[in-house]
Amino acid sequence: MPWATETLGKVLRKYRNTAPLAEKLATVPYVGKGGEWLDSGRSGNGWWTNGFWPAIMWQGYALTEDEFFIGEARRVQEKILKEMHGYYNTSHDLGFMYLISCGADYKLTGDKDALRETLLAANLLAGRFNPAGKFIRSWNQPGREGWVIVDCMMNLPLLYSATRLTNDPRYAAVARVHADTTNLNIVREDGSCFHIVTFDPYTGKKLSTPAGQGSHDGSSWSRGQAWALYGFTLSYLHTRDPKYLYTARRIADYFLSQVSPDGLTRVDFQQPEDVDMVDNIAAAIAACGLIELSRETGNDVYMEGAVRLLKAMDELSANYDENTCGVLQRCTAAYSASYSRPELERETNIIYGDYFYIEALAKLSQQDPMLWSVG
Repeated sequence: MPWATETLGKVLRKYRNTAPLAEKLATVPYVGKGGEWLDSGRSGNGWWTNGFWPAIMWQGYALTEDEFFIGEARRVQEKILKEMHGYYNTSHDLGFMYLISCGADYKLTGDKDALRETLLAANLLAGRFNPAGKFIRSWNQPGREGWVIVDCMMNLPLLYSATRLTNDPRYAAVARVHADTTNLNIVREDGSCFHIVTFDPYTGKKLSTPAGQGSHDGSSWSRGQAWALYGFTLSYLHTRDPKYLYTARRIADYFLSQVSPDGLTRVDFQQPEDVDMVDNIAAAIAACGLIELSRETGNDVYMEGAVRLLKAMDELSANYDENTCGVLQRCTAAYSASYSRPELERETNIIYGDYFYIEALAKLSQQDPMLWSVG
């Protein structure tokens, strides 16, 4: 698709021009504002989004063969690996942190150290599995032993990949059990999703469905829908289990029914009508899933939906000025102020939105290295 290839080129040129500015940070870029990168201000180098910066660099290398991107990816990987080796600052987001960074390194370069780190991350993620509740524990805080969030569907490819890399079925088995629990307890009949479900960690009894990053309990936080859409699609691609494809299609149909007339995506599909708050990260993630779904099902509605989302972002929310940092604007970390900082994380650039924008454009251009599958 010529439009996608041209747009992808603009994004990559901008990152090649601005990525060297990241060395000014002691930590990892999170937001692009004006002519500088800002970090998340949280958890040192252990914030869950910190794998997306090296992932963007690996996409850049795969798409351009410019070795600058290798050096920048590994510079930041050294920072985030210290967090995994320190153990205490890890969570279920080990896939976000290490599959699309170290796993991508191994996939694209064959580096054996990167393979070792990827497998270490997979072992840590598998170690979070609760056999009583049949789920992977999300967070470490006391009192959250039974919390499961829909985002974890996107971390399961680390486990599927570990099985492919080692021929050990245990990793994929854990992933499938967690996906089944998510399917049963987080995905609703209409294809919408809860963000959080809490369980009794000793019995597996379902207890509650807090609002999390959505607008209220039982709402439809758009990025949660996108995590589920792409996450179940990836589970299908790894396992070929038709129930995951069925679930991904239900979620995709719901997501597309909620897109605004201008093609942009509200932060929460149930937010008040007078709240004009957009999250382009959700749209970019959903576009990735929709493209893969279209290819697997032959349904052009999904491809058309993905292109509509991407063109709306391109025309209404993208900044390609190579003297500024970050591309997608109007990215919002959460509807709830308790899960985000309005002064930094609302209606702004956030780099993992850029990652999924790049990935979706690369898919349309038939160039995606598919970093969610290694081995």
